[in-house]
Amino acid sequence: MGVMAAREALRVARERDLDLIEVAPNAQPPVCRIMDYGKHKYQQAKRVREARKKHRGTEVRLLRMKVQIGAHDLAIRLRKAREMLGAGNKVRISVRFRGREMSRPALGTDLMKRIAEELAEVAQVEGQPRLEGRLMNMLLAPKPGTRAAPQRKAKAKVDVKEQVRQERAERPEPVEERPRQVEDTEDSGEAG
Repeated sequence: MGVMAAREALRVARERDLDLIEVAPNAQPPVCRIMDYGKHKYQQAKRVREARKKHRGTEVRLLRMKVQIGAHDLAIRLRKAREMLGAGNKVRISVRFRGREMSRPALGTDLMKRIAEELAEVAQVEGQPRLEGRLMNMLLAPKPGTRAAPQRKAKAKVDVKEQVRQERAERPEPVEERPRQVEDTEDSGEAG
């Protein structure tokens, strides 16, 4: 509506049965809007609720393994770590030492370095490998900009009645039992 006096803006707002809201008080001249204040407050609260709904804090997820982990098991753990990092979570890798493995902490350090190299494209090392008792821990955080939306498994809609019909159809027919013939073992009355 352009630049106008405060009294004129108030008059226009009252004519339209709306409110005069100061949007930017520090601007020269101050910026005001003519709108319904209740509706404005409702929309602001709605935006805050939506933002809170979409906001998801980061969790620290844990992956445990042994020093003598097999190649296939390690590949599975790396795949899980990628999924967790892709969902925006931090991942703590924990290697457990058992028995005489405690005398060779370099094996755990080498394993941790290998894991960090494998996950370098999606993760950055936030906490270097550190031996704490019998556990060696390393913290990985997702690289900025690599966060992917978590994939949810689609639930198939199942018609309950149809499922019951199928289960009944798959059930084997009941077999008729013949009456058992009981042998007549009469006691002759002789004591033995």
